[in-house]
This record gives sequence, C-alpha cells and structure tokens, in this order.
Amino acid sequence: MKQFIDFIPLLLFFIVYKTEPRAVDILGNSYTFGGIFSATAMLIISSVVVYGILYIKQRKLEKSQWLTLVACLVFGSLTLAFHSETFLKWKAPVVNWLFAVAFAGSHFIGDRPLIQRIMGHALTLPAAIWTRLNIAWIIFFLFCGAANLYVAFTYQEFWVDFKVFGSLGMTLIFLVGQGIYLSRHLHDTTPDTPKSED
Repeated sequence: MKQFIDFIPLLLFFIVYKTEPRAVDILGNSYTFGGIFSATAMLIISSVVVYGILYIKQRKLEKSQWLTLVACLVFGSLTLAFHSETFLKWKAPVVNWLFAVAFAGSHFIGDRPLIQRIMGHALTLPAAIWTRLNIAWIIFFLFCGAANLYVAFTYQEFWVDFKVFGSLGMTLIFLVGQGIYLSRHLHDTTPDTPKSED
C-alpha cells in the first residue's frame, strides 16, 4: 500500500504530461493544461497533498519520503521557475544517488548496514548476508540513477515513460531477485530486534 501511495504523484504527473496541451481559464486567467510544465506543477501539488495527508495520519514521514518530497519541490520549482525540463531530468538520478550514499555510509556509521536497520525487525540473517544485501542496494541505486540520467538526455520522447514505469519495473525485478536470494539464506522470520525507525 505504501508503495502505491508513493506512486500516486508520479502517475498523476504522467497523465497530465500525456494530455494534449490546451488552454483553460481559471478565475479569468488562461493557463496551459498538458505537457511537461503543467505536469510538473501537478507533481508538486500532488506530492504535497499525498505526503501531507500521510504526515497528518502517521504523525511522521519516513526519511526516504522526506527526501523524495524535498527533491520534488526543489527540482520541480526550478523547472517551473526557469521554464526548463532539464532540472526535472536530474531529480531521479540525484535521489537515487543520495540513497546509494546513505546505504554506503551505513557501512561506516552505526553498527548495522542500513538495509538491516530497515528489515532487521522481520528477518534473521548472518551479518555477511546483510552486508551483501546492502551492497546490492547500493549498486541498484547507482544503476537506476545512471539509467535515468542516460535515458533523460538521450531519448527525449521516451524519458517520462521511463521515469514513471521504467524505474518501477527495475525495482520490481530487483525485489524479486532479492526475494529469491533471501530465500536461500533465511533462517527465521521471527522478530528479534526492535523495529527500526529509519
């Protein structure tokens, strides 16, 4: 459910982007609906609404959600302010690479890899497996960032489709692979540590 909620702003962004641009009147002012810039505005507004509702209901947002929201506000606002989609094209690469940095930094900061802090309340695995899993996530985020950057600046007509559905597809494939890998090493699913707040 959480993954679906996080996907709502991107889905609305995609729908507006694919809409044939047309002029609409709002309070006597004419605006263009459809295309990259109105889609960017929709992305910003829907992100604020979705994460705002989540914050009200949960009294908190996960760190990854804060990062996604801030990146959306920063890169989306720059896109609209300078009327250039180049800024938005950098959003996915930067966010993915920041996730990679966070996962990599957890090897040196704290006593457990970040993936263990996230999943350790539900899984019991050897330390070496947690380390490998964390490294796999680092590689995944680096690859996703590079793939998004390459497609965004190489395939102009395709980059929005890839931004919305390509990244989702890569994530699903990676999660399936992770599940297969974990099934070979899983010892016990009984929680043995308090649930992490990370």
